[in-house]
Amino acid sequence: MNWIYDPWPWYVAGPLIALTMFLLLWLGKQFGMSSNLRVACSAVGANKAADFFKFDWKAERWNLMVVLGAIIGGFIASNYMSNNTVEINPEIAQKLSDEYNINSAGEAYLPTEIFSTENLTDPFNLAILIIGGFLVGFGARYAGGCTSGHAISGLSNLQLPSLIAVIGFFIGGLTMIHFIYPLIF
Repeated sequence: MNWIYDPWPWYVAGPLIALTMFLLLWLGKQFGMSSNLRVACSAVGANKAADFFKFDWKAERWNLMVVLGAIIGGFIASNYMSNNTVEINPEIAQKLSDEYNINSAGEAYLPTEIFSTENLTDPFNLAILIIGGFLVGFGARYAGGCTSGHAISGLSNLQLPSLIAVIGFFIGGLTMIHFIYPLIF
């Protein structure tokens, strides 16, 4: 196993996530990425425009370090610890090619047919990205948190609302990829 390019095995990553959650619980903190956006918006003055952002954001500024760490970690991982390809089952790669005209499976980290710079100038793709972004933002706010907050933090706290939210996330994801995505593309 080449530890730089291969994903960490579950028996390493799982305990590290558990240790992180234990430390956050011990410190009285909640983990989630969508709460970071609320802190950032409040820090730059959104608290003057909406009551939702009126809170002591300085007490939650550690959340901004999570975002910074995710950005720096993502950059390091993608540029120095990745061969920028994902091994895909040949049957799935063939299905992606036949049904969705995605021929870069296994050759690029993200399908270039969807995520290339040229596709960002396509008004249809831009509309899909913007509408999807608003729906994700609305969903995270409506659910009281994002997938990482509910699935990692909420479930580790044994919160029933987080279990319900995670089940909803999976149902929504499966519905999207199997029924709505084929209609759009």
